[in-house]
Amino acid sequence: MTEIRNGRWTARREEPFVVFLIGMRFNRLWKAHRWLPPFLAMPRMIAELSKKPELGFLGGNVWFGRTILMAQYWNSFEALEAYAKARDSEHLPAWAAFNRAVGSNGDVGVYHETYRVAAGAYENIYVNMPRILFAGVGEAVECAGARGSARGRMAAAAE
Repeated sequence: MTEIRNGRWTARREEPFVVFLIGMRFNRLWKAHRWLPPFLAMPRMIAELSKKPELGFLGGNVWFGRTILMAQYWNSFEALEAYAKARDSEHLPAWAAFNRAVGSNGDVGVYHETYRVAAGAYENIYVNMPRILFAGVGEAVECAGARGSARGRMAAAAE
């Protein structure tokens, strides 16, 4: 079971980082032969990235429904892009297979959003939560004093 961190916590990181939101949508649930391969490809990619921290993947969380969302954290956009284009990674063959099998036929939707985050240009709070999202990859800091409010956490992060 995931350990709940009682109290109010924030997470910080001294360096800039990248937030990468990626996922897929089952547009035609009955076409499992279309959506199952990309669905199964992501765990292989995460396993590969988890075994090779030098690739720049910091961690992430996933939520399941008709639309799947995975929030990932990376050291840099350059690291993310290098992984996406690496011929010896799990990603490129999976992406090519998706384009061959699905392309733009509408059976399965995929998406991603990429955000570069400057050091100190964010704030967050986790109350009675496990280490999730950025708290799972950043340094945990108790929300006390100036860090007790969103404005205070934003100011503290900028320092």
